[in-house]
Amino acid sequence: MNQKVSAFLSKHNFAQHIDIDTFAQAMLCDMNKGINGEKSDEDMIRTWTNPPSESVKGKKVIVIDAGGTNFRSCLVTFDENGIPSISNLEKTAMPAIDRELSFKEFFDKFAENLEHLKNQADSIGFCFSYPTEIQKDGDGILLGFSKEVKAPEVAGKPIGKSLSDALVAHGWNKPKRISLLNDTVAALLAGAASGKKGMKYSSYIGFILGTGMNAAYIQPAISGNKDFEKSQIVVCESGKFCGVIQSDFDKEVDSHTTKPGTFFMEKGCSGAYLGPLSYAALTMASKEGLFSKKVSDKLLSLEKLTLIEADGFLHAPYDETTTLGKIFADGATAEDYDIAFEILDAIVERSARYAATILTACVLQSGEGKDPTKPVCILANGSTYHKTFKVYERVKGYLEEILTRQKGLNWDIVQVENDITLGAAIGGLIER
Repeated sequence: MNQKVSAFLSKHNFAQHIDIDTFAQAMLCDMNKGINGEKSDEDMIRTWTNPPSESVKGKKVIVIDAGGTNFRSCLVTFDENGIPSISNLEKTAMPAIDRELSFKEFFDKFAENLEHLKNQADSIGFCFSYPTEIQKDGDGILLGFSKEVKAPEVAGKPIGKSLSDALVAHGWNKPKRISLLNDTVAALLAGAASGKKGMKYSSYIGFILGTGMNAAYIQPAISGNKDFEKSQIVVCESGKFCGVIQSDFDKEVDSHTTKPGTFFMEKGCSGAYLGPLSYAALTMASKEGLFSKKVSDKLLSLEKLTLIEADGFLHAPYDETTTLGKIFADGATAEDYDIAFEILDAIVERSARYAATILTACVLQSGEGKDPTKPVCILANGSTYHKTFKVYERVKGYLEEILTRQKGLNWDIVQVENDITLGAAIGGLIER
């Protein structure tokens, strides 16, 4: 790395090349505190369920996917052979992103978005990607919104019941069940339902690195722990882990979020924050003279930077059609290009290390993967994971080093088409 960049990052307390195994052990300590009822950063949310032992056949279910940016809804039909088909798919913006909504406004907006699916099935699988305490009947109590959603009156309320009441008020028949599940649980269930013929897995993990970041795994039964007398899927809420080193860039971005002082892990590696982090780092570097004056002046004139714009430069630094490419094409030195690239690359490389840390902790916590013919199945999803510069490749490389070479554990990262939709559909049909 350029000596200037290395000195700049160190000066601002940006931890380069974190030790993944050490970091994973810190996460494991926090996870076990949560599992044992002690105060922890991660919520370690029980789901009271496991992947179904048999495939779903001959049923219909409405699926809602309320994510960090989009609100998707559709009908999923499983034929007599268990083959799923998706119909009536619609996508709109997630409510309460652009402005604050009251409790009633929030669920009325949900009902409006679901009008095209009115009474087409009596069960709803609701992928609700926010910290939610799942109840034994499949409903969930919102612990609090993340990803900059602004509807504070919804916190502490039962999401399934509230939606059911809103749907009935909008002319629906009362749904038989509305099952809440996190997107990581949906990913886990999709992975469990889609194993190729002749393949067996010892356990399953669902991981999302998109607008936000989170993971779910199957916690083995714990003798003497009344909450975990049986194995079950657990949602970690990994983004809330705060045992990370915050750089000056992280602190700057955090100060402008809806909930400063929280979700340090998520704010350090997920798509909603990598753009602002890149902007904070580049503008600080400009003020401190790392770039030539012409480039510094243009970078300081930028009002913001998105992950897509930062990622565009990493994928093609000399593309003059991108936001940063256009700036650097007009008189930048070769060193200007190198410095900008290395700063932005350090930010996404840290994201990949955080992701690998979370997955390492989940595999270790599962207690599985010891048999080479029965690896742990990891279904990883999210635009940041799949599209951001070298994140996917780096995560796999780090897991190969830590889990395979150092610990002798076996794992397999898989992809499933329409994974969140399929997993939410399966979750909506699990009998409680």
